[in-house]
This record gives sequence, C-alpha cells and structure tokens, in this order.
Amino acid sequence: MTIVYEDGQICVVIKPQGIDSERGMCEALKSMLSRDVYAVHRLDKDAAGLMVYALTQKSAAALCTQMSCGGFKKEYLAVLLGRMADQSGTLEDMLYHDRAKNKSYVVKRPRKGVKSAKLSYITLAEDVVRGRETSLVGVRLYTGRTHQIRVQFSSRGCPLAGDVRYGGKIPGVSLCLWSHKISFSHPLSGKQMSFVKLPSWDLPYDNECINRAFARLNDVQQ
Repeated sequence: MTIVYEDGQICVVIKPQGIDSERGMCEALKSMLSRDVYAVHRLDKDAAGLMVYALTQKSAAALCTQMSCGGFKKEYLAVLLGRMADQSGTLEDMLYHDRAKNKSYVVKRPRKGVKSAKLSYITLAEDVVRGRETSLVGVRLYTGRTHQIRVQFSSRGCPLAGDVRYGGKIPGVSLCLWSHKISFSHPLSGKQMSFVKLPSWDLPYDNECINRAFARLNDVQQ
C-alpha cells in the first residue's frame, strides 16, 4: 500500500483491492508505523483508493463526529455496465444488508435492519469495455451503507463493471470502484484537508481520459 500523508494524528493511504479496510488495513499500517491505528470509515474489500486512518483515539473520535455530521466528504469513480437513464441525478433507497450472505438489497418497506441510502452521480465518459457498453461516473456518497454504490446502481440495471456479486461480471476485469477524493477537517488543527488520486485502470478510462472529463465538467459548471 502507499502512504500519501502522515503527521502523527492521521494517515492517508491508498488501499489496494483485496484487503479488508478495517481489520486488514489497520494491522498492516500498525506493522508499518509501529503504533496503534484506528479505522474511521470503510471501503469494500474489492474496492480501492483513498482512505484516512486515525493514529490517536482523540483523532478517531473527531473524525467519526465529522462523519456523523456530514463534514467528511467522500467521492468515488465507478465504471458501470450500460448507461443510466439520466446523465446525472440523486439516488435514494432503503437498503437491507444480509450478513449471512454478505449482500445488500434495495427494499420497499422499512423493517428491522433497513437503512436509508443516498448518493449523487454524474456521467463523465462512455466507452466500450470487452465488447460491453460502459459509462464512467463520478459519485458522491451522503451515507455509508455496506455495498451502497454497488447495489444502488445494480438495482437500476447498471451494475459496476467487474462486480460479480451484483451482476457486473466481465472476464478479466475486477471491480471498478475507486475512492478518488476525500475531504475533511484535520482533527487537531481544524485545517481543511483534501486528497485526490486517480485510478490506474487497464481500461479505456485512463488518467488522461478522466482528467479530460473533469475539465469538461468544470467548463460546464463555470
């Protein structure tokens, strides 16, 4: 794994695919830094990208408070199979996570264990991957439910490319979900911090393509 930033209070890293974001990452970082490490948010085991970990209990509590108050911003890049009906929008659902199956479902009625889920997205580019029409979307999470991005898009007929669990299997492609930007206030100084990292996907959506897409988006928004 790559450490992007570390100052004694927090550690920002790039989590690789295949490592549990809580237990596995904390153990690995503890070994690297020779100190206690505290997880304050999650990222699916098969996803990758930016994460922040606290290095003191006080910093962990402060970051968790930001999470609950909406002061911690998380943005993702994902490749979908197909195209959403609208180029941009907000998705709101009720989700139920089956722990035994480790799978989440969109449900219609509230019941025990059901939680609200909200995200917004914007389509950045479209291309063909392994003979399938796909689209690159930028996603902002407002809630952090298990497999939230994956199940919300899959329930609308656009599973994430490489997501075997939710119907997005493509030969030779692993889950295309990347945490590309995190923003928060430093737990000690209060300074606003923001980190951005683009994925290294072996797909048409390389860094040059993604940068062009963001540039076009900025031009439209200005």
